[in-house]
Amino acid sequence: MAGFTSASCEEFIEALASKAPVPGGGGASALVGALGTALGNMVGSLTVGKPKYAAVEAELIALKAQADALQQALLELVARDAEVFEPLSRAYGLPNTTNEQKAAKTQVMEACLRECCAVPLEIMERCCESIDLHEQFAAKGTALAISDVGCGVALCKAALLSASLNVFINTKAMTDRVFAEKINAQAQVLLDAYVTKADAVFTDVAARFA
Repeated sequence: MAGFTSASCEEFIEALASKAPVPGGGGASALVGALGTALGNMVGSLTVGKPKYAAVEAELIALKAQADALQQALLELVARDAEVFEPLSRAYGLPNTTNEQKAAKTQVMEACLRECCAVPLEIMERCCESIDLHEQFAAKGTALAISDVGCGVALCKAALLSASLNVFINTKAMTDRVFAEKINAQAQVLLDAYVTKADAVFTDVAARFA
């Protein structure tokens, strides 16, 4: 599965557009989140070393280190999303004629669905961390590249929203509704806090060109 992140852009897009079960929306969300994070990181790179921003250089170096780690985590989640979805796609094809088969299929499906919720939820969490970083890059980064902070935070917001749909489609199929609603609530908390924050960062950037 690591091959998805080492593939060319053309190869990834071709695989995404095909009828193959992976990559899918979760992996695409993670990749978009990594791209958004990299854009904020780039603004940090362009700012470090400039005398005008010497007062915040140490902070920017620390922010860049966090962004480096987030980029890597999100790329790993591209592969991880594919790894957990393939067993679920196979589970849908399990026989369910007899009561024993139905019970076994339900058990396997439930385990697979939990795995398939955990990964996009983690993608959401990483995107939220990146949105926090963009807020700092917007405040401290060079004005000459500030538009890239806006682009980056917009991508992270898109990744956050799209990853949430991958959480919700899997929780909807769960038989354990208590667990499902717990996961839904965790995802909704992230959406409520960070869609608004991403919009605020984007608006702040856009206002500088008004």
